[in-house]
Amino acid sequence: MKFYEDIQVGDRREFGHYEVTREEVMDFARKYDPQPFHLDDDAAAATHFGRLSASGWHTCSMTMAMMVENMKTEKSAGLGSPGVDQLRWKKPVYPGDTLRCETEIIEKRRSASRPEMGIFKSRIRTFNQDGDMVLEMVSNALIATREPGGSD
Repeated sequence: MKFYEDIQVGDRREFGHYEVTREEVMDFARKYDPQPFHLDDDAAAATHFGRLSASGWHTCSMTMAMMVENMKTEKSAGLGSPGVDQLRWKKPVYPGDTLRCETEIIEKRRSASRPEMGIFKSRIRTFNQDGDMVLEMVSNALIATREPGGSD
């Protein structure tokens, strides 16, 4: 099990493999972001996207799916997240793309009010099959401490 004490600023990981399908792009858009360029080929072709593209929120969801799968493999003592500080959609994601993630720990500290928890910030980047960055965010995460009374 990976705890707060096992995380170091500068730690990097690469993981994930997510194949984006047309059906999933349209299904997500119908439910959560029903803009024409996510649902209709002709409407999408008339925009700067040039063709049907995934919602940025769908890109976030696919990124999260890869992160959770990685956490299962890594067996982290994760306790959720209090939020995201930054989020940027850098390039469109299209049906047929294959996504992957890279993360880097950029900050960490023990919780002052909850000694059984640590907090860390990660820069998370999602790339397509061509190596183009499609998403970048800075996320905060909570993780259990191995030693609640310990120090950094």
